[in-house]
Amino acid sequence: MDNHNNKRDYLLAIDNGTQSVRALLFDLQGNLIGKGKVELEAYYSTQPGWAEQDPDYYWAKLGEACQILWQQTGIDRSQIRGVSLTTQRGTLINVDAQGRALRPAILWLDQRQAEIEGKLKGPWSWLFKLIGAEATVDYFRAQAEANWVAQKQPEIWAATDKFLLLSGFLTHRLTGHFVDSVGCCVAYLPFDYKRLRWAAPSDWKWQALAVRREQLPTLHKPGETLGRITAEASRHTGIPEGLPLIAAGADKACEVLGSGVQDSTTACVSYGTTATITTTRSRYLEVVPLIPPYPAAVPDHYNCEVMIFRGYWMVSWFKQQFGLREVQQAAQQGLEPEQLFDALVQAVPPGSMGLTLQPYWSPGIREPGMEAKGAMIGFGDVHTRAHIYRAILEGLAYALRQGMERMEKRSKLKITRLRVAGGGSQSDAAMQLTADIFGLPVERPHVYEASGLGAVIACAVGLGLYPDFSTAISAMTRVGAVFEPQPQARQMYQRLYSQVYLRMYRQLKPLYQSIREITGYPA
Repeated sequence: MDNHNNKRDYLLAIDNGTQSVRALLFDLQGNLIGKGKVELEAYYSTQPGWAEQDPDYYWAKLGEACQILWQQTGIDRSQIRGVSLTTQRGTLINVDAQGRALRPAILWLDQRQAEIEGKLKGPWSWLFKLIGAEATVDYFRAQAEANWVAQKQPEIWAATDKFLLLSGFLTHRLTGHFVDSVGCCVAYLPFDYKRLRWAAPSDWKWQALAVRREQLPTLHKPGETLGRITAEASRHTGIPEGLPLIAAGADKACEVLGSGVQDSTTACVSYGTTATITTTRSRYLEVVPLIPPYPAAVPDHYNCEVMIFRGYWMVSWFKQQFGLREVQQAAQQGLEPEQLFDALVQAVPPGSMGLTLQPYWSPGIREPGMEAKGAMIGFGDVHTRAHIYRAILEGLAYALRQGMERMEKRSKLKITRLRVAGGGSQSDAAMQLTADIFGLPVERPHVYEASGLGAVIACAVGLGLYPDFSTAISAMTRVGAVFEPQPQARQMYQRLYSQVYLRMYRQLKPLYQSIREITGYPA
C-alpha cells in the first residue's frame, strides 16, 4: 500500500438509513475520522398503513450530511480515494428517463397491498400448489409495490422509465448512471437470490410482477465501480468530482460486514428499527423454506437472516409512550436518554420478575403467521415501567435466539459468538442480557457506525487498497467490549425461554385468530 508521501488516505461512506442519513469518513484502519449526521423524518402517511417519502428529500439531506462532515473535519478532500453508498432496504422509487421521481418513494415500512389478478401461467400455478407455496407467492404479488402502482396509478407506471431502490436512485444522482449493487437487492423485485442477478426471462417473478427488464438498473457486484461523482453531484455534496463510487450493499449487509462477521460460526445481531440475526455463507440456504437468504456485501456470498420486523422500534415506542421523564431528565443533565434507560434496565432483575414479552407486533407471512400479535404476560403488582422496558429487550433477544436456533438446525452449524450492532448495541445492559439469554459471549464492534464501515471495506477492496475482503476485514474491524454470560442469569433465562417463551405463540395463536375475526385487526 503506497502512502503518497505520508499523506493519509481516506474513504467516504454515505449511509442513508430510515431514521437518519450520515456521511462518514474512515481511514484505512477502519477508524472513524468524522461524521455528518442529519435526522430524517422517517416517512409521512396520507392513508393508514402507508409510508412514503419524497425522494428529493433524501437527496437534499444527503447533501446536508456531507456539508456538515466537511465543516466538522476540515480535511483535505484530495485525500479521499473513493466513496461507497449504503441505504435502507426495500424502499422503491419510480423515475423518468432523467431520473426524476414520478411519485413519492414507497418505504419498506409501507403496508398497502396490491390485488392479486389472475393465476400464474404455465406450469408455475400447479407447481406452487403442489409444494404448498401458493400463499407465499400470493403474498409476494400483493406486497409488491410495482403491482400496486401499476394497478392504482397506471399513468405513473406507464411513465416509469426505471423502477429503482433508494440505493439505485441515489447512485444515479451521484454518477448519472442507472446502476446499483447486487448487495442492495432486497425487495419485491424479479431478482434471483440464488444466482445473485436479475431473474432469467422464464422465471415466474416476471409473471407475478408488473416490472419489465428494461425498467431495472444494471447490477454490479460489491467492490466493482458503479461510476464517478459528477460535477453536479459534487456541487451538491462537496464530494470531489470524478471520485469513484464503489458498489457496497444494503445497510444490514454492510453492518454484518462492518461487524467483522465472515464465517458461519459468528452471527451478527442488529438491534435496529428492524432487529435481525444474520450469518454470512458462501452457499445458498433458506432458513425458512421459500424465504431466500439476501445478497451479502461480499461478492458471491449470502446473508442468512431472521428478522423481527418492528424490533428496536418497540424501544422507541416505549420512550414515546412511557419515557418522557427520562427524556426530560437527560436533556437537563446533558446526557443521552439511553444512559437513563440503561439505569431502568439495571434496576430490574433478569427475567423481569416473570413479565414475558413476545415481540410479534407486526404479523409475518410464514414466521409467525398473519394472525400474530404482540403479547405480554405475567403482570403483578410489583411491575413498573422499568420491568416493561426490560421485558421488551428480553423478548427481542428471545425471538432472535429462536431465529438463531432455526439457522443452526438448517445449516447444521453451531454459532459460537455474537457481534452486536445497531442502536441497541450502545446499551451495556442490552449487551449483557443478550449474552445471558443466548449463553454466548457478545462482542461490540470497535465502531458504532458498523454499516458505514462495511461500505468502506467494500470500497477499499474495490480500489485495490486491500487484495481481498478477508484481508480488509482483518485490517479494518476489531472487537470493542466483550460481555460474557453470567451463570445465574443464564440459567433463569434458559428456563423462561424454553418453558415460557417458546410456548407463548403456540398457546396464544387461537386467541389471536379470534381477535382478528372479532375486531378485523390486523386486516
